[in-house]
Amino acid sequence: MIRDSSAFSLRMTINGSRFELDFESEIQYTKRLMEQKETINRRGFGLKQEILPLLAENYHSSLIDQIKASHYELQAGSLTICLAEEFGFCYGVDRAVDLAYETRKRFPDRKIYLTSEIIHNPRVNSKLHELGIEFLKGNGKSEDAKASLDLISKNDVVLIPAFGTPTDELEVLKSKGALLVDTTCGSVVAVWRRVERYAEDGFTAVIHGKFDHEETQATSSRATQYPNGRFIVVRDKAQTQKICDFILGKLDSKPFLKEFKDTASPGFDPERDLQKVGCANQTTMLSSDSLEIAEMIQSAIRARYGTEEVPNRFRHFDTICSATQDRQDAVLKLARSGVNLMMVVGGYNSSNTGHLCEISSEFCPAFHVQDAEEIISRDAIRHKPAGSSKVITSQSWLPEGPIRIGVTAGASTPNRVIEEVILKIISCAGF
Repeated sequence: MIRDSSAFSLRMTINGSRFELDFESEIQYTKRLMEQKETINRRGFGLKQEILPLLAENYHSSLIDQIKASHYELQAGSLTICLAEEFGFCYGVDRAVDLAYETRKRFPDRKIYLTSEIIHNPRVNSKLHELGIEFLKGNGKSEDAKASLDLISKNDVVLIPAFGTPTDELEVLKSKGALLVDTTCGSVVAVWRRVERYAEDGFTAVIHGKFDHEETQATSSRATQYPNGRFIVVRDKAQTQKICDFILGKLDSKPFLKEFKDTASPGFDPERDLQKVGCANQTTMLSSDSLEIAEMIQSAIRARYGTEEVPNRFRHFDTICSATQDRQDAVLKLARSGVNLMMVVGGYNSSNTGHLCEISSEFCPAFHVQDAEEIISRDAIRHKPAGSSKVITSQSWLPEGPIRIGVTAGASTPNRVIEEVILKIISCAGF
C-alpha cells in the first residue's frame, strides 16, 4: 500500500487489480456540489413527519410486517408463502420518494416536473402523477404529459430521478433557473465519481450496463465532461469478449466499431481508447457478471502488456450497490431452500427486479409480475420471463397440493404491492 501525499490518496494492488481511495477527488467533488447548492436541493425540506401519513397510506403493508415477524413465512392451508429476507424499497428509493412528497408538500401551488420516472415502479409513478407532478418523459402516462424542457420557467420546481440525469440535460435545467430537487441515489453518484476520475486520468470507462437505461446514460455522460473522456458500454460477457479480442489483436477495428456504434462515446478509437481502461457498472446489474467482466478485461490486458503493466492500464472498483447485492443474496438463499416456484414483484423496466428473476429461474419456475393484476387466475398469469423483453401469458402456473412459493421484490417495489400479490396468490389457491 502506498500513500501518495501529493494526491492525498491511498492505493493498493491486489492480484493485479488497482484499488484506490482518493481523498482529494472526494473533496473536490463535494466542493462542486456545495457550489451548486443555491439551485439544487439534495437534502429535502424537513417535512418527513408531515408526509408520513400519506406514505403509509400509499405504500405500507401490515401483512408484510406480520410475515417478517413470523420468520418470513405465512401459512394458508397447504400453501406456504416464503418471503426473502431482503426485498422491496431500498434506502435510495425511500429517499427519492420522500423527496418527491416533501417537494409537493413544500410547494403546493408551484408547477413541479419530473425529468423521467422517479423509479421503475408504475404504482409509485402513478401516485406522483396523481399529486400533480408532471413527467417530462417516461412514466406510464407520458401521453398525458405535454411538458417539455422548453416549458420550464424559473418559478418551477424540477425533480431529478433516483437514476440521475445526463450532464447535458442537467446544464439545460440549471440554465432555466428553476429550483432543482436532486433525488439521485448515493450509490449512483459513487459510480459517477469513479468514471470522472477515470476520465481525468486518461482511462476509458468500460461500463457494464444497459445503454438505454437512464442510469447508464447519466453515468456515461460523466466521462464526456472531460476533453479526452471516453466510455464504452457492454451489456454482457459476449460483448466484453469482443473488447478482449480487440485488445489481444484478434478483432479488427471495423467489426468492433460496428458492434459498439451506438454504445460508445463519439469518435471512439479502440486502438487509442482501449490501452488504459477502468471498469464500472450500472449499480443494479448482476454483481457476479460485473466481476467476471472486469476479470476478463484484466486478463486480456495482462496477456497483451504483461503483468507489470496491469496496474498502469487497468482499474476496477466494485460499484454494485449494497442493496442490490443484499437482494440478490437473499433471493439466492431462498431459491436454494427448496421453494416450488418464485414470484418476483416489480416494474417490468426495473433492471434489478429482472436480475432477481434471472437468479430465481436457475432453481425453479420464476414469474416476474409488476402487480397483482397480472395474476389472472390459478390457470393463467401474465409475466416477463427471465432474460426476455416481452410480457407473456402462461397457463397452469400454480401447482396442486402442498406448495412453497418464494416471494421477493425489486428495490423500487412498495410493500403494499407485494401484499396485494401475496393475497392474490392465496385467493387463486382457494384459501
